[in-house]
Amino acid sequence: MISVENKQIGEIPLLHLAQTNIFHEKLPLIIFIHGFTSAKEHNLHYAYLLAQKGFRVVLPDCLYHGERQTEETKSQLQFHFWEIVLQTILELNDIKEHFEDSQLIDSEKIGVVGTSMGGIVTLGALTKYPWIYTAVSLMGMPYYEKLAKAQIAELQKQGKELPFEKSVLEDLLDRLRERDLSLQPEKLVGRPLLFWHGKRDNVVPFSYAYEYYDSIKQYYHQTPQLLEFISDEKADHKVTRDGVFKTVEWFEKHLLIPSMIYVTSAEK
Repeated sequence: MISVENKQIGEIPLLHLAQTNIFHEKLPLIIFIHGFTSAKEHNLHYAYLLAQKGFRVVLPDCLYHGERQTEETKSQLQFHFWEIVLQTILELNDIKEHFEDSQLIDSEKIGVVGTSMGGIVTLGALTKYPWIYTAVSLMGMPYYEKLAKAQIAELQKQGKELPFEKSVLEDLLDRLRERDLSLQPEKLVGRPLLFWHGKRDNVVPFSYAYEYYDSIKQYYHQTPQLLEFISDEKADHKVTRDGVFKTVEWFEKHLLIPSMIYVTSAEK
């Protein structure tokens, strides 16, 4: 039986799942981040399957989403996209520390996963948190600066005026570079990483994700089993049922029974 708790950590509403009989024990933690205009409840099928395997699973609502939703339209919300991404990365640490302080997680067994915007958050978080042991990007990509500039160009092409000054934009791009994993692949330090992406994705380009995967193979030449890219020939911007199961299998393989121990400079 799986127990589901609806709780709040600071400003973050979240769903918290684990098997009922071990709900108060110290368990491996997985944080699942939803996509743009989605909400925490929309990924309960992942959480249920992961909790069945023995994980503690947390599904937070990102800024301006779910219980934190505002009156802004989707068109207006797109101008906050990167603010949401960067804020969510910061909030991951609040979530981790809460469950750590509550003695409910194994701090050496923490995974992060997300769909679309959540996958983008996941990859950016790897530049900041060495405590993330393994990660899964579902339809995400790490090229923060490249995607932001492409988004701006598209908005301008559509004749839309950016609601902020040039100096604000430059500051945002500076902040994005700090979390851009494509600019600092050494931050991976060999951590297990899985990508899943549909080749027909018209929201987050497949090429962005595969290009990065191909570029980091050199960092995994001694441990190729810790890096994987699953592509689906027919899928668009939606994870297939097989992709869901592959995600669960990845965490079961690399978090319940870790296949490696990595040491970052911050931990030495």
